[in-house]
Amino acid sequence: MVDLAESGAVLAGHGRHGPGSGSGNNGKKTSKKSRTRRGKRGRRRRNKKNNRNNKTPPPYLPPEVANLKLVNPTQYRFEHLATQLKWRLQEGRGEAVYQIGVEDNGLLVGLTEADMKASLKTLKRMAEKVGADITLLREREVDYDSDRNTRKIAEVLVRKVPDDQQFLDLRVAVLGNVDSGKSTLLGVLTQGELDNGRGRARLNLFRHLHEIQTGRTSSISFEILGFNSKGEVVNYSESRTAEEICESSSKMITFIDLAGHHKYLKTTIFGLTSYCPDFAMLVVSANTGIAGTTREHLGLAMALKVPIFIVVSKVDLCFRGTVERTVRQLERVLKQPGCNKVPMVVSNPDDAVTAAQQFAQSACITPIFTLSSVSGESLDLLKVFLNILPPLSNSKEQEELMQQLTEFQVDEIYSVPDVGTVVGGTLYSGVCREGERLVVGPTDEGRFLRLKVGSIQRNRSACRVLRAGQAATLALGNFDRSLLRKGMVMVSPKMNPTICCQFEAAIVLLFHAKTFRRGSQVTVHVGNVRQTATVECLHGKDELRTGERAVVRFRFIKHPEYLRLGAKLLFREGVTKGIGHVARLLPPSQNQDQNQIHDQNLQEH
Repeated sequence: MVDLAESGAVLAGHGRHGPGSGSGNNGKKTSKKSRTRRGKRGRRRRNKKNNRNNKTPPPYLPPEVANLKLVNPTQYRFEHLATQLKWRLQEGRGEAVYQIGVEDNGLLVGLTEADMKASLKTLKRMAEKVGADITLLREREVDYDSDRNTRKIAEVLVRKVPDDQQFLDLRVAVLGNVDSGKSTLLGVLTQGELDNGRGRARLNLFRHLHEIQTGRTSSISFEILGFNSKGEVVNYSESRTAEEICESSSKMITFIDLAGHHKYLKTTIFGLTSYCPDFAMLVVSANTGIAGTTREHLGLAMALKVPIFIVVSKVDLCFRGTVERTVRQLERVLKQPGCNKVPMVVSNPDDAVTAAQQFAQSACITPIFTLSSVSGESLDLLKVFLNILPPLSNSKEQEELMQQLTEFQVDEIYSVPDVGTVVGGTLYSGVCREGERLVVGPTDEGRFLRLKVGSIQRNRSACRVLRAGQAATLALGNFDRSLLRKGMVMVSPKMNPTICCQFEAAIVLLFHAKTFRRGSQVTVHVGNVRQTATVECLHGKDELRTGERAVVRFRFIKHPEYLRLGAKLLFREGVTKGIGHVARLLPPSQNQDQNQIHDQNLQEH
């Protein structure tokens, strides 16, 4: 476990012992080898000296953390602090964590009991002024000076009270091997009742009869877990409908329950690429360990650069030694050169707070939870983690996306009685309102069709305005459902969207049994687009082997698609797998010219 003081001391240490802080060698040139040797000797001497003195330096935190001592501020100072808090809440999209008892330079000096109470009281007044609540995350004593009285520092979460459905929404994709307990864990979290050991908790998550009969997820389902402004869990145990959960929550976690069985892998990949999850939760069964598709799911999340945390489930079924063996197995895999992750086992609430903060700051940190959906063991630690977990994007990035033209990805299509055609998906950019006129496409002929957005629902409750990054369902009235398909986009008519049948991508071949060459057919995933494509040519190479890179031209075999330059790409066919990004789009006219040349070459041969 990394405690607050240790993490601060390490971070502050980089600034104190950076390049230029030493006293050089009086202008004499020294070989790199001797400098390295002398540097090692110097470090050893310093370590020995520290061990002899057995004194820890004053603990530090990085200066950019919000540092506070709020004892009886003047009215002017109070207004200034309240304005600062309002700005921090906007930057954090409704959330901010404050450190009380920390100086501006990051030194953990702590406050006396009386000063701490006064500071928390002032912070509560500030929060009330800007329409927020505070939650004390953790409090601890610091040894700043042994002669003084006991001093404490505190970490406080400030969260905005929800207004007009402006809650913070994070999407978490749930991955893991079949029978690892993914759906059961989600059922326990969202329903508020423990499982009976035979899968009762997961029944509400299944969408099809065969899923209930087999107990295996084959489709993508969504479940929501809310947290109010005070950090308390809001789920179906106290709220009867999703609308009530949305109204009571300041923060919403949307779980995307994906399939674990290998034959549903294309559905799992579609969920990861299309729904743009902020984080991924890999569920591993304690009694089976890393088995089946676990490694594959971990690799997919890492290839798509989705931050991942791990939950070891079913700890009630096995002895402590078995659980520890599974955790050690995970740590070995995470530390391998291909992963380069730093595993962090969460065993108490303090660990959960530290894990949430470090997980968002560093992509290499991977928290590991060990819990049971039957006994409820350590379930609260996961809730603490999810409550504090901050968004990856700040408000500035959100605003920039909202300034762009509307672009909505079509991921699901439904026919609802008395409503008509309904599409579900994610708004990639812009703002979408009720009654807005958009164009949808491309069709098989490459055209875009006009339509009008009727009503909008977000998390199963009515919503008037949809903003960039949010997922929702849009009612399209009497629009013909047969004209729609997954992978289409709904965009503003001003955008003049470009489509392509052929495109070039810079790829790396992760695995292939033989060689990857012209004429190979693979299933390409780019965002919500999933279609079989043929390899037209490999620039500068005749063939590719595992681990090699190249720029490859692909051609869709069915119909044109709408793609974005720079979009992440993942392709597969059997055991063949590769990743990359879209480097160039070939317009339809160029596509036709290339096809004519290709046909002529075939006729000549």
